[in-house]
Amino acid sequence: MHYPDLLKPQYCQRIALSSGREVCVPKATPLFRKWAGELPRDTYNGKPVLEFNGERVFAELAILRAFQQAGWQGRWIDSYRHKYRIGYWGENVTNDLPTEQQALFDSIRVKAGHAGGCFDVFCWRDGIVIFAESKWKAHDRIRSTQRRWLEAALDIGTPLESFLIVEWAQ
Repeated sequence: MHYPDLLKPQYCQRIALSSGREVCVPKATPLFRKWAGELPRDTYNGKPVLEFNGERVFAELAILRAFQQAGWQGRWIDSYRHKYRIGYWGENVTNDLPTEQQALFDSIRVKAGHAGGCFDVFCWRDGIVIFAESKWKAHDRIRSTQRRWLEAALDIGTPLESFLIVEWAQ
């Protein structure tokens, strides 16, 4: 798998699935810079505001930008607000998934029984997909809905190499 340099896995995180199976998901541990400028009024309920190549972003968008710089296409899957994001502040911040990626997303959602739990960032390039889950170090952990989503995706044939945990610090 060709990951962006910033997101090359250094570890693997063991995740116990509801079936009793245990998988080892590749894990990257990047350092993101805290945004030094004026904070926006809308921080999506207090998310840390970060800087990525001069752009004000949330961690999900920093991950997406790293993939985009490496030639991938993708979206932040905002399950909470039911949007496919390419940005957050300003105009033109959402964009539907292409047909093939929407079909994969829908297949996993049906198998999982819900859309909640989808990993945060969905990227694709040359027939390869990656679902990257953003976890703020010492603040987040894998939730049961994410375990179910991962297991559903694996059950429909998505390779384990298509998943990445991004445990970031600032």
